[in-house]
Amino acid sequence: MLSACQEGRDAGDLLGNWKMAGADNKFIAFSGSVSVIRCIQQNTLQSQVYGNFQHRGDSLFIQCVSIEGERIDTLTVENGFGFRPFTDIRLKIDRLDDNDLILSAGNQHWSFYKY
Repeated sequence: MLSACQEGRDAGDLLGNWKMAGADNKFIAFSGSVSVIRCIQQNTLQSQVYGNFQHRGDSLFIQCVSIEGERIDTLTVENGFGFRPFTDIRLKIDRLDDNDLILSAGNQHWSFYKY
């Protein structure tokens, strides 16, 4: 399912840590084939959700995994970030460069910057 030791090679240009623009508490990271979606409140980790991802052309596919099976994991991804459904997220990559990542699905758009 998830590998404890991932290298960045499969992540390509997605490799690294990204912060959601306009949100001081929402982060996503990519390494190897693993993604991590984090929500931070008052410098404390509130939720961290792992997933497997694939980057194909201008598409990003993420399958999140709730390790503890807690409802907060689904709420973080679906309500906090707006990525749906939890186990089969399909996003279009509108822009990806050294500093910016812009994702979309339907009429929703998410902007991230590398930090």
